[in-house]
Amino acid sequence: MTESGDGGPVEDRKPVSDEAGSAFAPVGFTLGIDGDASVTSEFAIPAGLDVPAAEAEAQTTSEFALPEGLAPPEGVPDEHEGSAFSVPRTYSTRHAPVAFTPAGGIPTVSLTKDAPWQDRMRTMLRMPVAERPAPEPPARAEGDTGPAVPRVLDLTLRIGELLLAGGEGAEDVEAAMFAVCRSYGLDRCEPTVTFTQLSVTYQPSLVDDPVTASRIVRRRATDYNRLAAVFRLVDDLSDPETAISLEEAYRRLAEIRRNRHPYPGWTLTLASGLLAGAASVLVGGGVVVFVAAALGAMLGDRLAWLCSGRGLPEFYQFLVAAMPPAAIGVALTVAHVDVKASAVITGGLFALLPGRALVAGVQDGLTGFYITASARLLEVMYLFVGIVVGVLLVLYFGVKLGAELNPDAALGSADRPLLQLGASMLLSLTFALLLQQERSTVLAVTLNGGVAWAVYGAMHEAGGISPVASTAVAAGLVGLFGQLLSRYRFASALPYTTAAIGPLLPGSATYFGLLAFAQNDVDAGLVSLTKAAALAMAIAIGVNLGSELFRLFLPGAARAGRKAAKRTRGF
Repeated sequence: MTESGDGGPVEDRKPVSDEAGSAFAPVGFTLGIDGDASVTSEFAIPAGLDVPAAEAEAQTTSEFALPEGLAPPEGVPDEHEGSAFSVPRTYSTRHAPVAFTPAGGIPTVSLTKDAPWQDRMRTMLRMPVAERPAPEPPARAEGDTGPAVPRVLDLTLRIGELLLAGGEGAEDVEAAMFAVCRSYGLDRCEPTVTFTQLSVTYQPSLVDDPVTASRIVRRRATDYNRLAAVFRLVDDLSDPETAISLEEAYRRLAEIRRNRHPYPGWTLTLASGLLAGAASVLVGGGVVVFVAAALGAMLGDRLAWLCSGRGLPEFYQFLVAAMPPAAIGVALTVAHVDVKASAVITGGLFALLPGRALVAGVQDGLTGFYITASARLLEVMYLFVGIVVGVLLVLYFGVKLGAELNPDAALGSADRPLLQLGASMLLSLTFALLLQQERSTVLAVTLNGGVAWAVYGAMHEAGGISPVASTAVAAGLVGLFGQLLSRYRFASALPYTTAAIGPLLPGSATYFGLLAFAQNDVDAGLVSLTKAAALAMAIAIGVNLGSELFRLFLPGAARAGRKAAKRTRGF
């Protein structure tokens, strides 16, 4: 030890051997016992402190690791979880809760048993899966696990296929599919409907794998008798007081598929002719016009059946079916027969206009199924173009042959209200036969069509109100009464509404537009076709609005609350 200049002691600095590389030992170096220098740092463990034995291999740990000394729960194997999506070790699907409860709670939903199943299913379809009230588990014997999920999904798709092929709206098809799944205990399912494809997905819980099945709709058949039978099957399945096994449901579905149409082919051809004749009377025709329009429509119907048997697309079937009534009307004009030939052609158009597809397409658009609505409306456009091409070909050659077709000849028919009322009811009756409706619904839809025409005539002919507004109000009453009758019978509303809108179809406006095009009057043709499109939209919107008004105001229809579809005010 030596003293510093201020009197304090100072440690002696001993020289380091040449192996250290410096005259003095720097900080961090110490001399070992054997005189060798070893590297240390300020983080070195002090002498005399025990150091735990180092493990052979380093282990990766985290703040989620089980602390030392804490044993895992008994009965749970100590193994690592595969990923964030693997089932937790403490989870058991056998003892899982019935449904997931969100943090904000589950809102109270009033689903009375006396409400129609359509309203109850629509209410739950527009709710998130976690908020849907779970059905009561069915009573089963010990060891009975219920029907297999794939078979339930297959039955659901087959029922949805029949409904969609019959012309039912996408929302009603989804509601029916959800009702079938829920009746067999599959409450966590999501049905999806497009124009040509059906699919349904079922996921038992958030950690189980989903099961998805799909089906393609390749053929469509207008048979409201079969549609009503499917609705009765769904109604029986959704009734909690009736227990229908899966085998019984398959048996009833097979019987529905095997059932023949209620009316033979010759009855449908005769109904097509009577429909065209009644429509010609509505626009001012007499007895000769009635017979001519009926003959033209029946000939067009047989030609369309011939084209269908040869495999031609539906576009060409409508094109061929539109030509005979137009040809008969032109022939009467060329022969200088004193009749309203324009009424003959207009009556033939009434029998071809696709009112059923138009109403279904607009209904899908108003309820938020925009893809299906676009496809349906595109189908309507193709069929309408086929009618236009067929009539225009005949009118063009008729004008070249000197046929003097006067559009005003089909007007001025407001002085025969009773005759028109009878013609409108006959039109609705024959339209119901063409749609293959049940005999028990024909009388109701005939009266509904007569009421629609009476309201339209009172507003337009007597009151002088716009034809578009008059058509919308009359179609709204058709939708209202159709929804009332369907709820009373627990059936679909289509058989009570589609045939009743027959007298309101824009046949005369369509004919006037085509005639103007044939006479090179493009402006007048566009005005008439625009009017026809406005009338068609008024019919479709009026029918849908009447159905919605029933759900809003009539007692017993709005007990099951239904949220707005998809979005609210476009946001």
